[in-house]
Amino acid sequence: MIAFSRRAAQLDTPLGVHAGTFVNTWTPEAARFAIEGAAASGFDLIEIPLPDADQRDGSATVALLDEAGLDAVVSLALDPSTDINTDDAELSARGERKLLDAVDFAASIGAGYVGGVTFSAMTKYSHPASAASRENSLSVLTRVAQHARSLGVVIGLEYVNRYESNLLNTAAQTAEFIRALNDRGADNVLLHIDTYHANNEEVSQAAAVRDAGHHLGYLHIAENHRGLLGTGSIDWAGLFTALAAADYRGPLTFESFSGAVVSPATRDDIGLWRSLWHDPVEASAHANAFLRAQLAIHSPQLT
Repeated sequence: MIAFSRRAAQLDTPLGVHAGTFVNTWTPEAARFAIEGAAASGFDLIEIPLPDADQRDGSATVALLDEAGLDAVVSLALDPSTDINTDDAELSARGERKLLDAVDFAASIGAGYVGGVTFSAMTKYSHPASAASRENSLSVLTRVAQHARSLGVVIGLEYVNRYESNLLNTAAQTAEFIRALNDRGADNVLLHIDTYHANNEEVSQAAAVRDAGHHLGYLHIAENHRGLLGTGSIDWAGLFTALAAADYRGPLTFESFSGAVVSPATRDDIGLWRSLWHDPVEASAHANAFLRAQLAIHSPQLT
């Protein structure tokens, strides 16, 4: 379980929003806009992508979180220059340092969770994962989890679609991977479902929840086209019914991106060729209302 200390600590299913909905940097001005926007939209926590080193004013972030009453989590995605899904020792070492850096940043702002694509690069691989690259990822994450445990931080594994990793593409694969980490003593690791990626790879959203089992601890809530919730083809009733059946306790975090907000580099990395919304305040408020309505209809015991 992820430890919270502000608004989210009082809730079984806190609602969150990805800071990338509001901003593409973490300058003092951007951090204030994102945190105040998240709070005004009714969210309980904000997910902060690991900022660049020159934008990590932890004390300023904590002050803003305190002022808004919000909790925070931290996320990142390894890239081809920091891949741990490899047998290249130098490349792996850079990836391990980045993961440890994210854990340290999370601890500095009182965030109890570091999630995202933490097990491989988020990229299109030209070959399958090998036994050696999988073993290296397990070894690195075991050490990272040990460091995270000492700081009260939980590590999340967000599996992604086949075009963004060759290692973990389904909840079943990720649950098996987590069991291997547990066998090595890394018991502070949870499974992170992103409904956008699950839509590409799973039989259904409900099947993904069932396959995740008790390892499930965090969800990214995203439409199949990453636009406004309820305007695409995701089976929301099936998802929320499955979460209720699993007695899920953990965050539900809205993640959507628009070309009006993200950087050109992020736009190109994720193939964001269409902007399905332009106002982050409207998009986040709509998402919060949508999530609360889905919980009330399909999962009232989780509210």
